[in-house]
Amino acid sequence: MNHPSVSYPIDKDTPVSHLPFSPVVRVGDLIFVSGQASVDAKGNIISDTFEGEFRRSVENLRKVLETAGSDLKHVIQTRNYVRDAESVPLYNQLYREYFSAPFPTRTTITNCLSAALKYEIECVAVPKV
Repeated sequence: MNHPSVSYPIDKDTPVSHLPFSPVVRVGDLIFVSGQASVDAKGNIISDTFEGEFRRSVENLRKVLETAGSDLKHVIQTRNYVRDAESVPLYNQLYREYFSAPFPTRTTITNCLSAALKYEIECVAVPKV
């Protein structure tokens, strides 16, 4: 029985964390990206407006995906964490700027995250062809 290959593709531009997890794991043709938040390249939190944190988080997601041979167009599932439920209308508006139909499957959890973060996103993707 052949098992799919497992790799942990990171490079100098991959946002990393001091916490014990891998930013990305590629298993065969599936790419799993850990939660990306509004952090700099060293994992330091950058507090901002909801929109600023959303954009920084998705740009971090984009960087991780590129390192793993994918991009936002090849995302098949997202999980989103929105600290404050009143941010959901803006979240939906911003989400449409980065993802388009047919949209990835999506889960959104609200009223979560610590006071330090307003938004976080994780995903499953496939490689670019």
